[in-house]
Amino acid sequence: MKRLLIGFVLGLLTFPLGGYLYFKYGSLPVAAGDSTLPFEKQIVSVPLHARIDREMPKIVPIHADEAAYSAGASIYQVQCAACHGLPDHASTFSKAMFPRAPQLFARHGEVVGVSDDEPGESFWKVKNGIRLSGMPAYKDILSETELWQVTLLVAHADKLPPAVQQLLKPPATGGAKQLADESRSTQ
Repeated sequence: MKRLLIGFVLGLLTFPLGGYLYFKYGSLPVAAGDSTLPFEKQIVSVPLHARIDREMPKIVPIHADEAAYSAGASIYQVQCAACHGLPDHASTFSKAMFPRAPQLFARHGEVVGVSDDEPGESFWKVKNGIRLSGMPAYKDILSETELWQVTLLVAHADKLPPAVQQLLKPPATGGAKQLADESRSTQ
């Protein structure tokens, strides 16, 4: 009986020690290109969705109209498009992220982006961010109204008026590559 008890105690100590050594010597996949751990998506998504379901607002305090979408499009261009893309222009950053940032104007099946999610869910994600995903919290960057404007834009990405779609066109400049080329030519 004593041997059984000693074996049991040693077995219990082996798991924490093994876990400590696994973390200590860098065996855990931490690079964006590493493969996922077994059950990683479930371990992360279950508590995330439980918290969102518990805390997301149920009532949208501003009207979903062209003015809100237009304001949201202006904010989205500056704050979101680099990672989440624009209509017909996927983000190049997303391919290098883990997890990849969802392309909020890309069609998947019958749905565009997150237009099938409750607006309160998208609002919660924009406001609070998502830890270890690259999604920052905008609660100290944008006002409550601006948070809702961006939320309503992506919640209605599948049915935006033409004027708002025009605001979501990529900028006419060549972007970072053009700036780098210009910088090299002036040196």
